[in-house]
Amino acid sequence: MLSKASKYSIAAVLYLTNNATKEQKIGSKIIAEKLELPAPFLAKTMQELTKKGLIKSVKGPHGGFYLSKKDKENTVYEIIDCVDDITKFDQCYLGQSECSEENPCVVHYLYVPFKNELLNKFKNKTILEMATEFAKNNKLNEIIK
Repeated sequence: MLSKASKYSIAAVLYLTNNATKEQKIGSKIIAEKLELPAPFLAKTMQELTKKGLIKSVKGPHGGFYLSKKDKENTVYEIIDCVDDITKFDQCYLGQSECSEENPCVVHYLYVPFKNELLNKFKNKTILEMATEFAKNNKLNEIIK
């Protein structure tokens, strides 16, 4: 359901939330190494998150990425919306061109409640809340797989 870009972005932002500070920023190469992600792809994604104001970035020898207190209050949905076209969730699960309440596909009524519940969780879960949950469970790499 989530693209690799979304999964990588969420994992990277959660990693930053739990490991980086304004005083101790982390570069995208280190994040990619720690999370076993493709570094060039992650670097591009991190730049996009910075442009949209979801994370902070500082260039130079002591540069890298971090999240401000305000950034940590953003939602997981905002990360997904930044790197993916969020309207893809409105598309038919089976890929039919016409699928709606009036003209449902065979899995429409199974998929729509699941999709709505998931999107609501993404919209209502802050980055800090999710990062705290993952710090407790230590299963950040599971997002990616």
